[in-house]
Amino acid sequence: MRLGILAGYSGAQATLDMEMIQEADRLGYYAVWTSEAYGSDAVVPLAWIGAQTSNVKLGTAIMQIPARTPANCAMTAMTLDHLSGGRGLLGLGVSGPQVVEGWHGVPFGKPLARTREYVSIIRTILAREQPLEFQGEYYQVPYRGSDATGLGKPLKSITHGRKDLPIYIAAIGPRNVALTAEIADGILPIFFSPERFAIYDEALRKGFAKAGSGKGYEKFDVAPSVTVVAGEDVDACRAKVKPMLALYIGGMGAKGKNFYNNLARRYGYEEAADTLQELYLSGRREEAVAAVPDALVDEVALCGPRERIAERLSIWKKVPVNTINLSGATVETVRMMAELVL
Repeated sequence: MRLGILAGYSGAQATLDMEMIQEADRLGYYAVWTSEAYGSDAVVPLAWIGAQTSNVKLGTAIMQIPARTPANCAMTAMTLDHLSGGRGLLGLGVSGPQVVEGWHGVPFGKPLARTREYVSIIRTILAREQPLEFQGEYYQVPYRGSDATGLGKPLKSITHGRKDLPIYIAAIGPRNVALTAEIADGILPIFFSPERFAIYDEALRKGFAKAGSGKGYEKFDVAPSVTVVAGEDVDACRAKVKPMLALYIGGMGAKGKNFYNNLARRYGYEEAADTLQELYLSGRREEAVAAVPDALVDEVALCGPRERIAERLSIWKKVPVNTINLSGATVETVRMMAELVL
């Protein structure tokens, strides 16, 4: 099992905990991942990190698919990979309709179809076997719309990309998980529960079967994000995780269109999912935080004394999780997890 770090995205001021990241690099962590929502982007911080580390892989978790054309995304990934000495990992995701339409100003559409086209174009660019030509529902290259000049022609990347540059997709829904297993090299699930791995296993195996060529877990990186909060008081540690769960399950997206709420339901927390959404959307956020079940926190996070975390890790080691990406980590947490896992 490998370890990674989620550096996340910044708040009002763009910042990075370089001391923590450099310690992870020194200790042999596999990857550091950056993300983006509707503020700081995922790429600039990763370039900054790459310039100040030596070995750790550099991953985007995630670059938003609707924010960039596939060609622009491939250009960025190739450039970062070259300048870092082959340390690039390309993590992609569609985000949600609130961000896609409310921030990027493009239609949310059919996320699975868009993702399939996007990855296909990027792989064609990276392979560099032929000039890029693609005619799909979302992307047409060269562009041949009614307002086209007619001057566009198929092009091949000047930069020689790495054909096997790993592509990851953030996915939690069954259909998206299956698609990820089919077309990607790894999955980046949030709020992953090893105790409910059967939910993921069914979808992943469907995707592997569709991909063919003997694809399976041995050729695929299951790399969930996991919040780790160490401390003697288990309840106090859980309390630091609950606000995020309340936000995502209760308030992320709209009622009837919340992927994280659906995930909690698939885990068997239907009543809690209803309660959290009702409380959060009505503005009763503190009550929503208090309503997050302790059992749910324990399923998706590692909380408490070192000994308890080590015991809980044994559950994660029973399922085919290749990489655990620490969320909300500190230097102390990075060191502790290295001692327990690496």
